[in-house]
Amino acid sequence: MNSRRQGIMAILSEESPQAIASAFATHADCPDYELVRAPETGLVMVRGRMGGTGSAFNLGEVTVTRCVVRLDTGETGSSYILGRHKQHALQAAIFDALWQSPAHHERIEKNVILPLEQARKQKRDEIKAETAATKVDFFTMVRGDD
Repeated sequence: MNSRRQGIMAILSEESPQAIASAFATHADCPDYELVRAPETGLVMVRGRMGGTGSAFNLGEVTVTRCVVRLDTGETGSSYILGRHKQHALQAAIFDALWQSPAHHERIEKNVILPLEQARKQKRDEIKAETAATKVDFFTMVRGDD
């Protein structure tokens, strides 16, 4: 379940704020919740490695918005979003909490997560196709023995 939740949190955080807002607008029966940690924006240091195996180095800072909510039924949802989209962070945290709720799990999975997953897969497939179309095969020709 943890790996599935991590995947869902990734989908919710990587999707556009407009897509999350649209999904949130269509989900009419959102239960009451309290803000454990209101959406707030800060900086996170990103570290990198050359070639994936070299020594770690500080690459730079990125802006992140985080939020934590607790439903009246007790489930806690959290989100970390790249950028300054406070509404996106709030709605993603609510979806995370609703996904954990037995009363809402199946509907969130079917009506929110699966369409977002399919859209994400389609975008990736389009990028792969565009990239494959620009692939250049290099080869060496032997000129002969002079």
